[in-house]
Amino acid sequence: MFRFLSRFFSNDIAIDLGTANTLIYVRGKGIVLDEPSVVAVQSGTGGKSKIVAVGTEAKKMQGRAPRNIEIVRPMRDGVIADFTIAERMLGMLIKKAIQGNSVVPPRVVICVPGGATQVERKAILDSAFAAGASSVHLIEEPMAAALGAGLPIEDTAGSMVVDIGGGTTEIGILSLGGMAYSASVRAAGDEFDKSIVHYLRRHRGVLIGEATAEELKKTIGSASGFATETAMRIKGRDLAEGTPKSLAITSEEVREALSETVNQIIRAVLLALEQAPPELAGDIADRGIMLTGGGALLHGMDTVLADATGLPVGIADQPLNCVAYGAGKALDYIGKWNAVFVDNP
Repeated sequence: MFRFLSRFFSNDIAIDLGTANTLIYVRGKGIVLDEPSVVAVQSGTGGKSKIVAVGTEAKKMQGRAPRNIEIVRPMRDGVIADFTIAERMLGMLIKKAIQGNSVVPPRVVICVPGGATQVERKAILDSAFAAGASSVHLIEEPMAAALGAGLPIEDTAGSMVVDIGGGTTEIGILSLGGMAYSASVRAAGDEFDKSIVHYLRRHRGVLIGEATAEELKKTIGSASGFATETAMRIKGRDLAEGTPKSLAITSEEVREALSETVNQIIRAVLLALEQAPPELAGDIADRGIMLTGGGALLHGMDTVLADATGLPVGIADQPLNCVAYGAGKALDYIGKWNAVFVDNP
């Protein structure tokens, strides 16, 4: 009876704690929060500091904050880089997501990169418990992505998913409800943005912020050519003169800037296929590869992967939300389907 009442009065939640964005799924409601994993911290006297904004409001301050406010991204490469800030961010976002509707602390499922160390996993567990969770279960991002994309992971036949997120690209081969192979590559959305910043600094002599680089990526970025190439006008700082500068950047330039990171992802996928057991490799040859994550939306990413592997490549219906939806589905398997979860450290 107590367990029934606990489930009735609580809001079990699943969290896609990403480098770029944090998504929170509440059982029975779906995704209720999708905000940047960004925190604005104001320094105070005596070394004390306070959080003045989290998520969207904090990101609006990026590049514009006064000297006494630091914009912090507590997640790096899919894992916690700043434990204290991450814990406070999680607590604020969880409180915002459940909005006081939970009488008892929620059970929480959190996604972790396949390559996360035991220390990194423990940091995520500790942050969630400190934020008010009653229990915490970890699920690898490729597993969550596969669940969210609707892949038949319980089948004997294997499935393959490539989730291109903000900090990492997660590659998984799944069979019989478990992971047969997983890999985490630190080449993803953030690296795309940094590549554009570095390219324009080196080749055009102009310095831009990562927000402008992200806009270029989303607007005219591609992994393969457009039918009609285009350009976008941006503003930055001329490195030679030190003055503001407006200039047009072509889609060809952005594609060249992104090419090395795209190639890193392709190499990681090819390595996964090489290391897959022969029977599962045959299954993947029939079923193909499923792309999820924000990077799946980069124009031509599916095409270059298909060309490199010789396999059919599909894009999930809602690639940005697949991991969060999959983690939400995993809530139903707590205590029932343990192969879905990573053993707690």
